[in-house]
Amino acid sequence: MRGVITLRDVMSNLGVVLREFGALCVIRCLVASLRRQKTTFLEIAVRSKHP
Repeated sequence: MRGVITLRDVMSNLGVVLREFGALCVIRCLVASLRRQKTTFLEIAVRSKHP
């Protein structure tokens, strides 16, 4: 397990992420992977809407 989210991970699990976590999570994942941020899916999925 790498831990860090990649574009490949996002694209291969797009349906599951969309269904279980919603479109906003998909967008956050795509942005994070395109920016090459060192973050995990869990950090993105449970991020508070009000920091």
